[in-house]
Amino acid sequence: MPIDMPTLSAAIITLNEEDRIREALDSVRFADEIVVVDSGSADRTVEICREFTDKVFVETWRGFAGQKNAAVERTTGDWVLSIDADEQVTAELAGEIRGVVSSGGPRDGYLVPRRNFFGGTWVRHGGWYPDYTLRLFRRGKGQFAERRVHEAVTLNGGRVGRLRSPLIHRTYEGVGDYLRRMDRYSTLAAEELRARGRRARWFDLVLRPPAVFLRNYVLRAGFLDGRTGLIAAGLTSAYTFSKYAKLAEMGRAE
Repeated sequence: MPIDMPTLSAAIITLNEEDRIREALDSVRFADEIVVVDSGSADRTVEICREFTDKVFVETWRGFAGQKNAAVERTTGDWVLSIDADEQVTAELAGEIRGVVSSGGPRDGYLVPRRNFFGGTWVRHGGWYPDYTLRLFRRGKGQFAERRVHEAVTLNGGRVGRLRSPLIHRTYEGVGDYLRRMDRYSTLAAEELRARGRRARWFDLVLRPPAVFLRNYVLRAGFLDGRTGLIAAGLTSAYTFSKYAKLAEMGRAE
């Protein structure tokens, strides 16, 4: 009797992603199954997704981690690859993933390096690369930890390996895009800190933002990325200040 080969499912969540979802889906055509969970797009996102898969589900938003777990729970493959709508799997990475799946491991989860882009420029330094993140794992072994923001896969036991080829991440279109999203993400991050019992102290507002800038721009050689590196370090510092300022505001409100 023939032995069934291990299968791979790609899991993606969406919301109004018509401008970039096609590239993401096209990059995971090599998967045996594509599962999309949409949270109520008002554009052509769902229509485009259905060109690639019939496993498109529309569900009420339950947070980043909750929504991604909903997509993972609907997969049926032996392995799960989770990507975002603004990411694309390179041909080299697809080859590595196929090798892992066909050989059955040997690890239970794999970290993937992300090649982050800011305004069309690959940011190579300042902590933006290789930006390893766990995205490939055996189904049933991994799930996204319940956090308000910066959700990540955690393995239920098992060993973690690393892949070499990058995942393309078109992070921000530019400064305006970063600032628009910063307001939402910094609020979620402040709420996360508050839920863990953290309070903003004076040095969180005075010392932490410039320390973040110096770490990314100087210690992590962000200056080697020229003007883009300077902007990226400055915006990361601004995000840090915004997060702790909102945390302080929450404390005063209580």
